[in-house]
Amino acid sequence: MRRIKSLSALATLSLAMVLGLVLAGPAQAAGPAYVALGDSYSSGNGAGNYDSSSGDCHRSFSAYPYLWKNAHAPSSFADTSCSGAVTTDVTNSQLGPLNTATGLVSLTIGGNDAGFSDVMTTCVTGSDSDCVNRVNQAESYIQNTLPARLDATYDAIRAKAPTAKVVVLGYPHMYTLNVFCVGLSDTKHRKIDEAADVLDNVIANRASAHGFVFGDVRTTFNGHELCSGDGWLHSLVYSPSWESYHPTATGHASGYYPVLNANS
Repeated sequence: MRRIKSLSALATLSLAMVLGLVLAGPAQAAGPAYVALGDSYSSGNGAGNYDSSSGDCHRSFSAYPYLWKNAHAPSSFADTSCSGAVTTDVTNSQLGPLNTATGLVSLTIGGNDAGFSDVMTTCVTGSDSDCVNRVNQAESYIQNTLPARLDATYDAIRAKAPTAKVVVLGYPHMYTLNVFCVGLSDTKHRKIDEAADVLDNVIANRASAHGFVFGDVRTTFNGHELCSGDGWLHSLVYSPSWESYHPTATGHASGYYPVLNANS
């Protein structure tokens, strides 16, 4: 009788172990070691839910790097992106976490080199001709000076992370065109969107030349620009003013994250 009870107990224990394995399912493999670099469009400036320890870098837990981290459980994660960053900031102060084990790198960079903040300030406060002239200056910089700066940045990333997949994300159009919209003129809207195209085209070209993947977010933001009625970008924000013309939390979740996820 004692042996029957013992066998019964053993059978119960075995069944419990089997059920535990079935219910638990296969163990999820850790994602690649991931490092997020870049400017305010990477840090999440405008997305709220900020990491107080990031200070003026305005890193947000709702930004696309954290969304990817939460979904993929990378073996390690570092976010050194920072609001206001230019290409030399990436090479001088953001590459510390990169190493030979890094499997994925993401970044947006180039907008501040081209004077994004000053362009928007001029277009908001100045005349149509002021805006057009300032955008023309930015486009000249993007086409003639920025390529070498991007090359230097991409070279530095590759040197530190020789086997990583690098996803370079672009910038969305700021405005939906051909609709009634209170605020800036249609001339300004068109010129600002034109600058985004020039910038994205140069970034895509240089990223491709380095074997990096370009993630075009103009497609996911299509229909969700300012003036669309369902915008995923802030317009002019008075407090805090630094959130102006940056993606919202929805812009990161539905605009940037899907593009990184599809290309990672």
